[in-house]
Amino acid sequence: MRRALVLAANGPATGTNPRVGCVLVDGAGTVLAEGWHRGAGTDHAEVDALNNLAARLGPNAARGATAVVTLEPCNHTGRTGPCAQALIRAGVTRVVYAVADPGPHSSGGAETLRAAGITVQGGLLADGGAEFLADWLVAAELGRPFVTVKWAASLDGRAAASDGTSQWITGPPARLDVHRRRAAADAILVGTGTILADDPSLTARDSNDALLPSQPIPIVVGRRETPESAAVRRHPRDVRFYPTDDLAAVLADLLAQGIRRVFIEGGPTLASAFVAAGFVDEYLVYLAPTLLGGPRLALGDIGVDTITGQQHLTIDHLEQLGDDVLIVARPATGSVITPS
Repeated sequence: MRRALVLAANGPATGTNPRVGCVLVDGAGTVLAEGWHRGAGTDHAEVDALNNLAARLGPNAARGATAVVTLEPCNHTGRTGPCAQALIRAGVTRVVYAVADPGPHSSGGAETLRAAGITVQGGLLADGGAEFLADWLVAAELGRPFVTVKWAASLDGRAAASDGTSQWITGPPARLDVHRRRAAADAILVGTGTILADDPSLTARDSNDALLPSQPIPIVVGRRETPESAAVRRHPRDVRFYPTDDLAAVLADLLAQGIRRVFIEGGPTLASAFVAAGFVDEYLVYLAPTLLGGPRLALGDIGVDTITGQQHLTIDHLEQLGDDVLIVARPATGSVITPS
């Protein structure tokens, strides 16, 4: 399964399809063939592995084999046929997968396989598989991209001094980490308030301020106009404007365009709106060993009126970056707001 997860990472990180890997083994555990999904319209991982095996050893080489797959084999016909049926036709006798498919149209592959007499085991390395597929699982279950909100703050929770200045609260190692994470996102999203106040470029850069090879698509949300001279208009990728306050509609449209990971880097107003709406899947909080005081909090009103309404988080990990500390957190189970 670990090898299947490595194979899955070869697939495209953007688009509507999940990244899936498959390893075919015989009864002795010897690897017969491998495969992965290369994007919409191409063979799914299971079929890719079966085709690779057939090309090498003939059409019946998979009979009696075990298929180890990172995601439950699909059970529907889209641009390609159902993987469950392909495994049945190939004569595979056992299927092991990490993560169950939550899709309303694609799930049910395990039941189909069992009905055909195939032994099926789910949940092997499920946590690792779910972490790897986190963006796709959010899209499949909630119909929106995986959303990361980032902010930098002093130890007393301030994102800026009283006069609004904020460059820089954190040091160079923390800022480089932010740029690395920007590059890993499909899109970076800010509000028009941040555009007007800070004029950010929204690019991902290295320690020499040179552009990294991978750049997120810049997204600007809000009803105010972005000046023609704004730095974001010189971004290497075309900026997309959404003159609306409807965050759900924005996220739905971004998902429809194949954007699976959105990096929110606006100010407290935008961050608070995403938190209050229950649209945040991951928090990146960079804390600097400094105190600012004053009114410029990292978050504003998120709809918590009493202590019993607090939004609990689970800390994934802590990391020291120079003098600063990065806290990576996710909504705790049962504490996520379900949008109406």
